[in-house]
Amino acid sequence: MKTSDQELQSSLHAYLRRNHPEICRHWFDQIGVLGVSGGVLRLAVTEPVRLKYLQRTCMAPFTEAVQSITGRLLAVRFVGPDGAAGEPASQLPSGFSEPGEATPLLDEQMVLSPDYCFETFVVGPGNRLANAAALAVASKLGRAYNPFFVHGGVGLGKTHLLQAVCQQLLRQQPAARIFYISCHTFMDAFHECVRAGRMNEFRHRFRNVDLLVIDDIHYLSKHEQTQEEFFHTFNALHQAGKQIVLSSDAAPSEIPDLEARLVSRFNSGLVARVDRPCYETRVNILKSKARLHDLRMPDDVPAYIAARVDTNIRELEGALTKVRGLAMAMNREIDLELAKEALGGDPLRMGQENPQPNIQAILDAVIRYYDIKLTDLLGKRRHKSVALPRQVCMWLARRHTRYSLEEIGGYFGGRDHTTVLHAVRTVESKQSVDDRLKADVDRIEKSLSSHLAIDAVP
Repeated sequence: MKTSDQELQSSLHAYLRRNHPEICRHWFDQIGVLGVSGGVLRLAVTEPVRLKYLQRTCMAPFTEAVQSITGRLLAVRFVGPDGAAGEPASQLPSGFSEPGEATPLLDEQMVLSPDYCFETFVVGPGNRLANAAALAVASKLGRAYNPFFVHGGVGLGKTHLLQAVCQQLLRQQPAARIFYISCHTFMDAFHECVRAGRMNEFRHRFRNVDLLVIDDIHYLSKHEQTQEEFFHTFNALHQAGKQIVLSSDAAPSEIPDLEARLVSRFNSGLVARVDRPCYETRVNILKSKARLHDLRMPDDVPAYIAARVDTNIRELEGALTKVRGLAMAMNREIDLELAKEALGGDPLRMGQENPQPNIQAILDAVIRYYDIKLTDLLGKRRHKSVALPRQVCMWLARRHTRYSLEEIGGYFGGRDHTTVLHAVRTVESKQSVDDRLKADVDRIEKSLSSHLAIDAVP
């Protein structure tokens, strides 16, 4: 790359980070500048999924950036490694047909996101089996676990794993035939083809693949005709040694009104469950999301967000988006105070005459009193300077909130309920013989009360 091209690349990335941070990804610095020809700036992208993402999402922002930087009325064109705008249609893997060349059936295929690859999937206790199985499926198509069925609640990473399998296979076998689709789209395509008398086309399309991936397969529930067709599609692929990957909100046997023969076939491979991420996994997820978007923040920010949001990954990402949005609006660096402003007060306390502290308020009070870091308090360190404040935190959480021992343990790095029970009993017994500890706890409780009183003032 020439010096002028390198300077343009650097200026381009800086403009996008400043004006369009929502589209920016850490791999943008790998986009090559091929130069200007005929009023068009050609930008080279090596991976097909990233190429499609840029063509689909980023044309307008990149064009705006290039015109602003150069002062010229240039157009932008993203091209593959061979310099073409995309692979020839005959060489494109399934799911990557060029616009205008696909039939109506193919237009409904789901688009892969470059964000959803194995490199960005954060592994924790709740998803370790599912991740390992997905990696095995991608490397040994049709020979590792077939079918591979992953299930769990909303926003826990099922779709991420499904797309990661597709992207890994595309890297290893660019010519692989992949069909990645939602169950709703599968059903709509089936009914459309039944009405149009195109069932031969439908069956050829779904049964002539190396990998069939269907998201949210539980929507087959109560659709007897579609279940019948999918049963035969499943059998045809399985008998041919082709890989089937499915996701669902529930385990096969828990999907209502699903035919027993389909339940049996889904259970014949590997069924893996994904659970809610523990505290440490949530922290790592937030750090991964920040790296993906080239977002810089101190460690206490993801620690704070992870302590407040314990539902699912989408909620974590939403909280991070709020923090980033406030930072942009106020032109401030992201720090703990800004994160607290962005996420606001605890909605559970609003409107209460006698508000009770939540765990985050307790954490804040203990951190202030003992002058320690949130990451240390919720981490694995066992030094007395951290262990005692952690036990005090657990004791206060048990005393002032309605959370169970298991739930409190979840806030403290996924610790076992017996650890919380031990902490509660330790603080109880020590207070009776250690006047200094009793005084410390009393001061923290008074601090909690005063902060709650201030927050309650309209």
